[in-house]
Amino acid sequence: MKTYSSIFGQILQIFPKTEFYQAVKETGAEKNTKGFSSWGQFVAMLFCQMGKAQSLREICGGLASSLGKLIHLGITEAPARSTLAYANEHRPWQLYEKIFYKLLGRIQTVAPGHGFRFKAKLYSMDATLMEVCASIYGWAKYVQTKGAVKLHMLLDHDGYLPVFARITEGCVHEVNILRTLTLPKGSVVVMDRGYVDYELFFKWTMVDEIYFVMRLKINAAYKVIEKLTVPGSGNVVRDEIIMFSGYSSLNKCPIPLRRVEVVDDEGEIIVLITNHMEFAASTISKIYKDRWQIETFFKTIKQNLHIKTFVGTSANAVMTQIWTALIAILVLKYLKFRSTFGWSMSNLVAMLRYNLIVYRDLWEWLNNPYQELKEPMIWKQLDLGIV
Repeated sequence: MKTYSSIFGQILQIFPKTEFYQAVKETGAEKNTKGFSSWGQFVAMLFCQMGKAQSLREICGGLASSLGKLIHLGITEAPARSTLAYANEHRPWQLYEKIFYKLLGRIQTVAPGHGFRFKAKLYSMDATLMEVCASIYGWAKYVQTKGAVKLHMLLDHDGYLPVFARITEGCVHEVNILRTLTLPKGSVVVMDRGYVDYELFFKWTMVDEIYFVMRLKINAAYKVIEKLTVPGSGNVVRDEIIMFSGYSSLNKCPIPLRRVEVVDDEGEIIVLITNHMEFAASTISKIYKDRWQIETFFKTIKQNLHIKTFVGTSANAVMTQIWTALIAILVLKYLKFRSTFGWSMSNLVAMLRYNLIVYRDLWEWLNNPYQELKEPMIWKQLDLGIV
């Protein structure tokens, strides 16, 4: 007879203990600590995401109610609320950042390609806000009367995996994070018009050989140098080579760029700007349309994981919770890649939540979740005490 640990226990086996504790050592996460381990904190916070526990009470209570099954998770007892709260506030969130990137490296080896004919890497860059109470989260600066945490994300279109994340106060502008990125030579980055930086675009074009596709600002001043041929069919309206004519934009980016007008599915004209002169205009249009995947990604993590509200108020606790959410979404992506069932992400999250502590073979369950167990179970009618 085959024996299994719980589905949650098998998910935790994706994280090798030796690799985990190497990250603990590198970040000093257990320096001058005793009792509650970093692994115990990780199990609790991943349970928060997978089980969508809404508070410290639900996390600790949910684990405590699984008494007898915790040994399969690598812990012997559920933490007290005060113990978990203290760990989230004081143990460095950088531990979970390291775990995220270690897991990402393995998952990228099984991720599907981006589906375009070109072989260059394709990325989307965007950011999303999680508003918080300014009086409670005083460190999360946004506007005068509101606080917010901003998650900056670079999404790899190979498998739609998050390959870079930066968590900041809401007041930090997206362009400041974009300038810190180091991207592979020849890669294509697609963005919305909030990321306009003419000096960076000049550097990408003339030095780094990085291509971008983004919406052109409405008030951008330019002159048309050449009009290119537009296909007779499709959604492309115009294809032009332009030069910026505004004083500041011309000084910062004195090179020819490409302006492409397309009609979206709702009939709205969208004006795109790019430094890629070889792609067909229709390909430029499709690249920008695929940018919607990063919006879908943000929607997925907000709807299916615990990321819109927080179980701690300190910056370290919030960082820890967001990084464990990003780890959880990598795990879900990995399970989806490995499964033959054809899960939607929302359905996979929901069904996992119902089966976290169930003793089933994880991979058999992923491929056939509604299959009846081959080994019969003995059920006993509850005594309701009714005479």
